[in-house]
Amino acid sequence: MSDFRISQVAASSSMTEPSTSGSERKLDRPAVVLGARSICKSFGRRAAAHQVLFDVDVDVYEGECLAVIGGSGSGKSTLTRIMLGLGNADGGTVEYRGTPVLRGGSGLRRLRHDSGLIYQDPYGSLDPRWTVGDIVAEPLSLRRRGSRPDPAGIRENVHAALERVGLDAGVFIDRYPMDLSGGQAQRVAIARAIITEPDVILADEPMSAIDVPARLQILETFAAIRQARPSTALIMVSHDLGVVQHIADRILVLHDGHVVEVGSTASILGDPKSEYTVRLIEAASL
Repeated sequence: MSDFRISQVAASSSMTEPSTSGSERKLDRPAVVLGARSICKSFGRRAAAHQVLFDVDVDVYEGECLAVIGGSGSGKSTLTRIMLGLGNADGGTVEYRGTPVLRGGSGLRRLRHDSGLIYQDPYGSLDPRWTVGDIVAEPLSLRRRGSRPDPAGIRENVHAALERVGLDAGVFIDRYPMDLSGGQAQRVAIARAIITEPDVILADEPMSAIDVPARLQILETFAAIRQARPSTALIMVSHDLGVVQHIADRILVLHDGHVVEVGSTASILGDPKSEYTVRLIEAASL
């Protein structure tokens, strides 16, 4: 059951669902940042192989939040990891800004340079031996490896990233993960993900390991990030439709590795076409 119940009137999407008809296409239609076609994936070998994704197509548009939802084992995390170049598909293609994402290729290097990742378990994603300042600075330090160090510039960027996620840098920069609440730890993880000003952010169940008050803070954090950098695309993997309703522009519904429907948040939650989606919404509304 969802910790945030879905309201009877679905949230309206801030971005209309892109039209696939050339005659209806608008001049200001957002660009496709990340696209996947015919993605297939199996785990195991030969007779023991289990297919988890079946010819999945998905586009992520500049400035939107796309939520990927579905039950446990539906393939949500597998799909999004493949899209971000963190896993390999058995079949299909992924493109970042029109360039194929291939092992060792320029598309994969560019995507990794331009993306940020937020994981489910905030404590598990933070090195307990490092201070908050070191953790948040890590992506910048790695990016500047080989060039002249700029400690003052990095510290300034760390302060700005922490302030953007609602943490007082003067209070938190020298703390360790063990000194943080779950919500604070997740906001540190978000600060680390955004410090390089990524064009794409993948948030994989970022609220499932924290309590309800902290989830409200994280929602506000994501809203502030999107407002500060409207061109950033956010991919949110979640089983919590109450959370999705408050942040997503569009929703892609996966069931047993198949896309059962995709559309604006208002249309999916307010007028679902799939029986499976209806069941998800009913379960979240209890």
